[in-house]
Amino acid sequence: MKQFGLTGYPLGHSLSPVIHRELFKIGGINGEYNLFEISPDALKNEFSKLTGLDGFNVTIPHKIDVIPLLDELDERAALFGAVNTVKPGKKLKGYNTDCYGFLRAIKMADIDLSGNVLLCGSGGVARMFAFEAALAGCSLTIAVRDNDIPSANILAEEIKNKLNKNAKVLNLKEVNESYNLIINGTPVGMHPNINACILPKEIIQKADAVFDAIYNPEETLFVKYAKEAGIKYSNGLSMLVWQAAVAEEIWNDIKFTEKDIQKVIEITKKELEK
Repeated sequence: MKQFGLTGYPLGHSLSPVIHRELFKIGGINGEYNLFEISPDALKNEFSKLTGLDGFNVTIPHKIDVIPLLDELDERAALFGAVNTVKPGKKLKGYNTDCYGFLRAIKMADIDLSGNVLLCGSGGVARMFAFEAALAGCSLTIAVRDNDIPSANILAEEIKNKLNKNAKVLNLKEVNESYNLIINGTPVGMHPNINACILPKEIIQKADAVFDAIYNPEETLFVKYAKEAGIKYSNGLSMLVWQAAVAEEIWNDIKFTEKDIQKVIEITKKELEK
């Protein structure tokens, strides 16, 4: 039986084992997926626990710290400076499948990554959204709260240096234009603070489409406002399942269809409701 897993700290209740078990079934893989909770100061010493696996995922706070322990990075992991998937072999290679999860999730929702894009947030997963928007040739605006303006400016500078693309930085309070796509890359609206929304309803409803990185609750206020206006939307659950599927594709040389992923999304929704 092939052995896979997830490392991070703390891990708490993770949906990853459920998602990967379903993907194993669909892909015909005889595999097991376990959690490896390793504290930041123990990562280097306990890393051999992971390298003996057939593949593993990496989550907070190890996505950056794992990089010096690897032999090579794929193009996206190197660009973002973050790894969430590792394939052991002759060489330990790090990948970032979050971006492919995002791109496949919006494709599944028939959302285009083009035109004027407003990204709320500048840390964590928002960095990946920013780079993908810039790579796609979008006109990118990064909107954040006052105290996050410095980190947003650093991100915009990084995009300029690495991709030679410009990104505008705004305070969230200053957002008043209409956008082709609005992305929420912040935790605002996440359970238990389900009555919070990153932007006013009227701004959201002027957009052509929205994407929310949050998946708990499934329908945030941000998504609800989009649905009310009849605009295209997607939430983070589709991205979560797709990024896991891409990791499986890397480890096991298999492919998943949108129909496969929809099945796994439905099962994962039920798990979230427990």
